Amino acid sequence: MLRIIDSYYVKSAVEPADYPASAYPEFAFAGRSNVGKSSLINLLTNHHGLAKTSGTPGKTRLLNFFLTRYKIDDNEEAGFLQLTDLPGYGFAEVSQREQEKWRRMVNRYFEQRSQLKALFVLVDIRHRADKKDIMMLDMLRIRKIDHCVIATKADKVPKTKQKKLLADLSKGLGLQDVPIYAVSSLNNTGISQLTDFLQSRL
Repeated sequence: MLRIIDSYYVKSAVEPADYPASAYPEFAFAGRSNVGKSSLINLLTNHHGLAKTSGTPGKTRLLNFFLTRYKIDDNEEAGFLQLTDLPGYGFAEVSQREQEKWRRMVNRYFEQRSQLKALFVLVDIRHRADKKDIMMLDMLRIRKIDHCVIATKADKVPKTKQKKLLADLSKGLGLQDVPIYAVSSLNNTGISQLTDFLQSRL
């Protein structure tokens, strides 16, 4: 089982020329503003405060890169992988011009980040499938970027209802063979599934 043992913030960037130069395997996190991307990164790395959380939708307007060191099972040799927090999308408070800048920035990232192994698309388990999430998933399918869907805030709904909510989201998002996991940053629900997914893509 993959276990992240160390992590730190590397840099923030907009243009490809400013991306970290390392070629480590990379996994990115995308989703609507305030869906819980930063909280999930902090939980996954067991590093509270690594990714800055904000109560202001759309505050993160940069690509934020984090380097992590991991071990698998009892293997003494550690490996490295990079996590990227993409700016949230779908925020009504931001102008069309700003949203277009977001689209260009993310498209450049997808086009030029060859070490990107997979992308986690985060959605709120309590809400129906959203057209912005569907657009993101369509973009990933067109570009043939491996991905899964993370239904966050699973602690907000009874466990007995999670299976149906996941099925409804899967249907609404048109996931077909794309995996979807219920996750909570408060009680660690689903974290082992995320680390298994990470390990399978290394």
